[in-house]
Amino acid sequence: MRLILVRHGQTTSNVAGALDTATPGAELTELGREQAAALPAVLARERLDAIVVSTLVRTQQTAAPLAAATGIEPIVRAGIREVEAGTLEMKSDRKSVMAYLTAFASWATGDLEARMPGAENGHEAFDRFDAVVAEFAHHQTLLIVSHGAMIRYWAARAASNIDGPFVRDHILSNTGVVVLNGSPTEGWIVESWLGLPVGGPAVTDLAADGPTD
Repeated sequence: MRLILVRHGQTTSNVAGALDTATPGAELTELGREQAAALPAVLARERLDAIVVSTLVRTQQTAAPLAAATGIEPIVRAGIREVEAGTLEMKSDRKSVMAYLTAFASWATGDLEARMPGAENGHEAFDRFDAVVAEFAHHQTLLIVSHGAMIRYWAARAASNIDGPFVRDHILSNTGVVVLNGSPTEGWIVESWLGLPVGGPAVTDLAADGPTD
């Protein structure tokens, strides 16, 4: 199975640096829409069997140009939404952002019992993402439009050739793409990690990626 994970385009909350994880969430900015519009050309050689998006509107807006180009209707699944921020929701101060990232640091070292303040732990977050991947495991090529923190840390846990330090050192900007090969039963290998927006420098704004890059 070929699994293509795409981070959504830039949102207004990314620009504000806010921990926006609740449904429906912020919409794409104009730049975010331009980033999304670049996806069909970049992914034109992929023979997609299904496109799955989260319940947050930004993933659905990001997938829209690709859906129009391929004729594939995106399927919505709550399990691939962003890791919940709990009591930190919509906060943007440094203390709150660091509290959010501290849980990921624990997950990256294998401590999945660590819990987001007022929200889920690593087991709960990754299990829901796993369930969605397993649901579509009969497809040869699956594309998921999800969220920065979820994609980065799920991939670090699932793939045998990357780890927590790799994820900490490699950004995943808006419309960055991670490609894995494997299966839920046999495990995963990361084939490529394209951390910058697929549309190139014209649609890159690293300063407004948001706190979870």
